[in-house]
This record gives sequence, C-alpha cells and structure tokens, in this order.
Amino acid sequence: MGKTWATLGVDLHVEPTGSGIRKGLTEALREAVRGGRLAPGTRLPSSRSLAADLGIARNTVAESYADLVAEGWLTARQGSGTRVAERSVVRPAPEAAPRRREPAGPAYDLVPGRPDLASFPRAAWLKAARRALARAPHDALGYGDPRGRPELRTALAGYLSRARGVRADPERIVVCSGFSDGLTLLGAVLRRRGLRSVAVESYGLDTHWNLLHRSGLRTTPLPFDELGTDTRDMAGARAVLLTPAHQFPMGVPLHPDRRAAVVAWARRTGGLVLDDDYDGEFRYDRQPVGALQGLDPGHVVHLGTASKSLAPALRLGWLVLPPSLVEEVVSLKGEGGWSTGVLDQLTLAEFITSGAYDRHVRSARLRYRRRRDALVAALAARAPEVRATGIAAGLHAVLRLPPGTEGTVVQAAAFQGLAVHGLSHHRHPDALTPHRDALVVGYGTPPDHAWSGALDALCRALP
Repeated sequence: MGKTWATLGVDLHVEPTGSGIRKGLTEALREAVRGGRLAPGTRLPSSRSLAADLGIARNTVAESYADLVAEGWLTARQGSGTRVAERSVVRPAPEAAPRRREPAGPAYDLVPGRPDLASFPRAAWLKAARRALARAPHDALGYGDPRGRPELRTALAGYLSRARGVRADPERIVVCSGFSDGLTLLGAVLRRRGLRSVAVESYGLDTHWNLLHRSGLRTTPLPFDELGTDTRDMAGARAVLLTPAHQFPMGVPLHPDRRAAVVAWARRTGGLVLDDDYDGEFRYDRQPVGALQGLDPGHVVHLGTASKSLAPALRLGWLVLPPSLVEEVVSLKGEGGWSTGVLDQLTLAEFITSGAYDRHVRSARLRYRRRRDALVAALAARAPEVRATGIAAGLHAVLRLPPGTEGTVVQAAAFQGLAVHGLSHHRHPDALTPHRDALVVGYGTPPDHAWSGALDALCRALP
C-alpha cells in the first residue's frame, strides 16, 4: 500500500494557482513567504513529502524549491533541509501609530484574596502529575462524568471530611472550574427553581454578587456587627451565601449562635445555605473553624477551591451538594459542557492522597503567619493608632482607620506604589450597615523577599 499524505513529513498548506504546475507552486510559495505566513527559519516539507501531498511529480517540487533558493527566498543545506531564508520577509512599512505609554504597575500588590504564587510547589506538583498520568486509565482522557474524575472526588471526600469537618460522599461532589464556575452553576439552578433573590453578606466580593445577578438573581445584604453576619432574621429568604469560617473581608468567624440560627432557618423553611470556604485551611491562632456544612449536609452546599491554597490558574473548585441538588446540578453541567481539565484533576487527586497537599498547606500556613506577625509588629512600631483586625485566619487583615480618612489613605498608598483596597470597595451597594473606614490588606501575594519593602511603603501611607 502506498504512503498517504498524512504519514509523510510536516504539513504545509499551499495552493498552486495559474498556468503550469511548477510556476503556480513557485508563486504560491513565494507569496506565502513574502506575506509572512511562512516565517523566517520555517522548515518546509521535503520535495518527496510535498509532492505526495499535492499529487504532483517530485521533480516539479524540487525545481520550484531550487528557483526560490536562487531568488533568495529559501535556503537549502545538506542535513538541514529546505527553510525560509532568515531575511526574506518583505512587508510594507506600517504607518507609525502614536505609542501610548502604559501606566506603571504597582510596586507591591496588597489586594486581598490572592496567594503567594512564587511559592507554588512546582517540583511536587510535577511529580504528582507524572504519577497521575502514568496511572490514569485510558477512559480518563475521554469526556467523562460531568461531576469530575472519581479519583479527585474520592480524594476530596477524604480530605474535606478529615480537615474541614465536611460530611462528603464522592457521589455528591461536583468538580468545577473554580469557585466562580460553581457559583454560576448554583445560581442557574436556583433561578430554574423559581428563586428571585439570594441573601448575601453586607461585605464581600462584587464579582460573586455579579455572578448571581447574571443568573437573574437579586442580592439582598444582611446586617453585620461584631458577631459577624446577622442570620437571626431570614424571613423571606430562600437561599443565602455566607463565608462563615472566616468572613470576607471583615475576618471574623460567624458566631456559633448565628451558625445554629441559619441552619435552623434552612431546616424550617427548606432554604439553602451556600457555604463559601474560600480560605478555611489558613487559621493561625487555633484549629480552623469547621465548615458549616457539617451541621446539616441536607441544607448546606459546601463550596471550596484550590485558588487560595495552590493557585487560581489551576481553575479547580468543588461543590459538596445536598442529595436534593445533585441531579439538577450535574444535569445542567452536562448540558452546558462545563468541563474541567482532567489532567489537573488527576494531579490534584494524587497531590492530596500522597500527603503533598497537607505538607504544602502547613508550609504556607507558617509562611503567611510570619507575614501577618510582621504586619502587626510594624503597625505597633510605626502606626500605633491603626488597629489590625480579622487576623486570626486567612490571607488579609483589616486596618481600622480614623473616620473619614479611608479615601485619603488609599490615595497615599497608591502614591507609595501599593495596590490595596479600602473597605468600601467590598461593601454591598444596598447594605444598611454603617460604613467603617478601613484598609483591607492582603499579605499573600508579595513574595517573601518583597514583604519588608511592602510593609515600609504601607506604613508610610498610614496616618
């Protein structure tokens, strides 16, 4: 059997035109080089390979190549093949466009909710990826179950039960592409169920509120005080989104009485609690607060992510669903083709089961605690009037400011080269809770070597 075009050399799209095959091929190749479609240094197929692809004589291709070599468009060397000449591209000079100066980025990124990407465990992740790929069954590379790979769902069930107090069954876990993907899925399901609004916290992330809005749901903020979000009066609500382990951005855990109140409300009314456990692993002064889902798996959805513990670019998150929601969420995910990278799923499963995830989290917890301690010490020494709160856990602190000074301090921070948020940035537009002037300072992003410089700049901006 003769060889087909698909088995020879490299692919090259070329369409000879005009009279004469040789002339048409030569002109088509010349135009591809002249126009830049074939970049300098590009290796062309052998004359035998291209002739087979085009269904013409090999000598015709060889002669066409020879013509272009003679003209300087191509080069041909023994052992190197035929390539586009390095200086053969001729393009009309573009009109000079005015160059816009891009604004310089901040020297230090103190925006909350971001981890230290420089500490991503590259070597350990690569080892896990190699082991996972070597062990993966062939069917793992297919379309698979909308819930995600069973290896990861099983690993997550064990880890979440052990480390976060979640009552997890692999059959009720759905892997998604980060927290936002999971919240979008839930928003769509709630809207299909006829809900029109979701209760949220007075302070939080506008990106999450916007995701719910795009699902056709209003967001109604709940009151907030020193005990956290007030869940005692949930009349009229059918679903609520909370960060109970470590409220973002205020940093306080939901008071036990209010944890009990929101679970009692869900049982009494058939309501649904969305438990955002965004940085639950990072608690410094005592054992992490357990996930709210452990109190009532039938009415609480646990939402988790690897974005804070590992890196946002992995786009790995998960939902631990009540039995009544599983079929709807899986069906919707399957309909929309919302897939999550299988190889990363398998790698994370191996990373967890091998113990590498626990080791990484413990190492990161120690590193972030040192940064927090350095922040508190710097404030005590250089800005004693500024009090840091919400520091028992997470990747950020709230710095209380004198009334009326938040805007001025944010501007001063920008002048010092800092990217930092004022507390008002995270306040729901409909919140009735009185505003408090403060900075929300993330200490996760700067690498270790830059942290002292970031602290110096921050202290210079504070009153």
